[in-house]
Amino acid sequence: MKKSADEKGEIDSRYRAPALEKGIDILELLASEAAPMTLTAIVNRLERSHGELFRMVQVLEYRGYIEQDVSNEGYRLTDRLFSLGMQQPRTRNLIEAALPVMRQLAASVGQSCHLALHTQGEMVVVARMESSEQLGFSVRVGYRRPLQLAASGLVLYAFQPEDVRLRWESLLDPQLSGAELDAFRAHADEIRERQVEMTPSKFVAGVTDISAPVLRGGMAAAALTVPYLKKLQPAVSPKETGELVRVAAAQISEQLVEGDSRI
Repeated sequence: MKKSADEKGEIDSRYRAPALEKGIDILELLASEAAPMTLTAIVNRLERSHGELFRMVQVLEYRGYIEQDVSNEGYRLTDRLFSLGMQQPRTRNLIEAALPVMRQLAASVGQSCHLALHTQGEMVVVARMESSEQLGFSVRVGYRRPLQLAASGLVLYAFQPEDVRLRWESLLDPQLSGAELDAFRAHADEIRERQVEMTPSKFVAGVTDISAPVLRGGMAAAALTVPYLKKLQPAVSPKETGELVRVAAAQISEQLVEGDSRI
């Protein structure tokens, strides 16, 4: 998990904070792993000693950033970091603006919907609205996937300026080959042209992900997505849903005034 000087860039020793860096390394490692990790596994992956990391792990657990899994001795992240991020006014007010529109959208199409943001090369769901019907499909808050593997991620990337796109591309995991990156960019440009994405889910059969950008200052602040579950007698077609998602995203966008301290 250690990064080389080339990866980190040359950092003046005046700005180094070794203890803080160790704590961040632990958090980033646990965030990248699906299963809990024991202290020994953490030590081995970070190529440090038990003595260096034992107290770090204790403090992170005491402060509520990590916890021991009840089924074994491994550690995993809690949702504390996520909760801290959600307290930011821009994110909190985005969600406050979005929820009433999402409620109306879910009722109109008879499907659930969710709102996703970008974080470190991934999309993460920060709000959802369940379908009012008895049969439906929804995605939990906190769900995340690499940008290139999710409709929300593609939409978020599509509506960014070139410098932001390049920065996000460097964060993609796994990294894309030259041909894959060209195809990714071309697909994003197509989405930007038509203002909505409709694509079969890469993870769930029978679901079409329909997504549109929530814009702030011309850039995607979020992606509004309906995981459209195929039903035998749907009240609203996928094409109609696509238009409703686009309109709903635009309604949320209208409430996000660039520079407004409330947003």
